[in-house]
Amino acid sequence: MSIPTTGTEIVLTGLGGTEVVTTRRSAPPAPGPHGVLVRVEATGVSFAEVQMLRGRYPAQPKFPFVPGYDLVGEVVAVGSAVTGWRPGQRVAAMPRTGAWAEYAEIRDAELVSVPDGVEADDAAAMIVNGVTAWQMLHRAANIRSGQTMLVHGVGGGVGVLLAKLGLAAGARVIGTASASRHEELRDIGIELIDHRTEDVDARVAELAPGGVDAIFDPLGPESLDRSWRLLAPGGSLHAYGSSATLHDDGPWWRPYLGLTRRLARWELARLLGRTGGRRARMYYIRPNAQFRTDLARLFRMVASGQLRPLVAERLPLESAARALDLHISGSRTGRILLIPGLSPDRAGA
Repeated sequence: MSIPTTGTEIVLTGLGGTEVVTTRRSAPPAPGPHGVLVRVEATGVSFAEVQMLRGRYPAQPKFPFVPGYDLVGEVVAVGSAVTGWRPGQRVAAMPRTGAWAEYAEIRDAELVSVPDGVEADDAAAMIVNGVTAWQMLHRAANIRSGQTMLVHGVGGGVGVLLAKLGLAAGARVIGTASASRHEELRDIGIELIDHRTEDVDARVAELAPGGVDAIFDPLGPESLDRSWRLLAPGGSLHAYGSSATLHDDGPWWRPYLGLTRRLARWELARLLGRTGGRRARMYYIRPNAQFRTDLARLFRMVASGQLRPLVAERLPLESAARALDLHISGSRTGRILLIPGLSPDRAGA
């Protein structure tokens, strides 16, 4: 395959809302010695891009830059030192930025093969969300059959997969979500609580009088305090994301300081034997060898029919601003995807 002369990419030009999201045409790079040029088939919209819009993401690039945390696509060209990949292969990666484009260069060691039979949409929905859910469940919480878990924001891309993977492991899943999402989520097998109209703490205590074995909470410091009190002896609390970072006008790190203080206090109490075995951890996804191993496992589960991610919306790449608005609104259940080359009349779920 020859390297194309031009391609579309999305650029964040500065701090603000979706008005700073622009589209431009540029020449795809010739891959460096260990580089692989990928034609992007699908790329996800995540909380990280919302943070980047507002300058709240840790160590984000200087404006202007091309965002995009993950991608699925086809290899177009490889660098002179690349031996494991060839044009025509389907691959996935988590570059953290640069994926909202028709073409992206990825280092060869960061790629994961996408099996035959796995659609680009399903693969893209598994990269960040799937690995996050899998690692929190199985590497951090070590969830087991018969245990009870609570998922805050169960209608989100990570939340849905936490629920599906938890149920597949034999766990009982309680989840918080707005009432508009309940019908779709109830069919999965989740015991639902409307966080807008119900007393979440009281309902969880009613459903699980002895406490919950694992809680997954992306809502920030104040929610973590409530979640900690709902844990069963020996239970674990897992913080990730933190929507609280969007509601702070100080340095980007200040909301994380509150999280870190709480986690340190609880860990000290645990070491002193004062928590009944309860523990709390902060989760952050890392594109390392473990990430690639877990993503390959998830792809095999999708290929075999054991797992099906929930895609909320498919939009053309040029509709990135609308995709961010949809993500911020919280009105969609599952992952929102951008599809390069998709015509507007084919957009939708």
